Amino acid sequence: MLDGVNDVILDLAGSPWVYLVVFAFVAVDAFVPPVPSESALVALAAVSVSSGDPDLLLLGLVAVAGALVGDNTAYGIGRKMGTDRFAILRRPKAVEVIERAEHELDKRAATLILTARYIPVGRVAVNVTAGATRFPYRRFLPLAVLAAVSWAAYNIGIGVVAGSWVRDNPLLGAAAAIVFALIVGVAIDKILAHRRSTSQDVSKRPAS
Repeated sequence: MLDGVNDVILDLAGSPWVYLVVFAFVAVDAFVPPVPSESALVALAAVSVSSGDPDLLLLGLVAVAGALVGDNTAYGIGRKMGTDRFAILRRPKAVEVIERAEHELDKRAATLILTARYIPVGRVAVNVTAGATRFPYRRFLPLAVLAAVSWAAYNIGIGVVAGSWVRDNPLLGAAAAIVFALIVGVAIDKILAHRRSTSQDVSKRPAS
């Protein structure tokens, strides 16, 4: 059974259609977070180490293009419709991100946009908020490009490292890459939460 699943993954990885699938996953994931674009990207990168397909450079370029299309779409949605018409953006976590983005986009735009790209709900909330608050597009676009490139390189890098550990089993390499990505993602969430908590504690201290 395991060999059969391996064959399916390798068949998909070796097909030209895989690039279109990755592009679609990444683009849609920018405003529909449940789509597993990170998992697909790291898994395919891990498989590439073992089989040579898909091409890593092309995979990275397609992922960057998809991220840019998706993030710009989210920005456009926010500009035209605001942030309060979508159920996912009315959830407590998303509302918290939106409120923070509204107050800090002018001061810390680079930090918010770059960091949010790694957090499924965060990137939707921040990019939609950037559009809704009329954050200048000439400032948004370069940051979105930088975020997309770093995000794609990060996910492919995880896949390559995991795939190198288990070259003889593409499926195991893909699974290891996904687990590693999840662990790093949780760690990033914890670090960001700690930083927010520290910042709030500092802001509440009375001036001496």
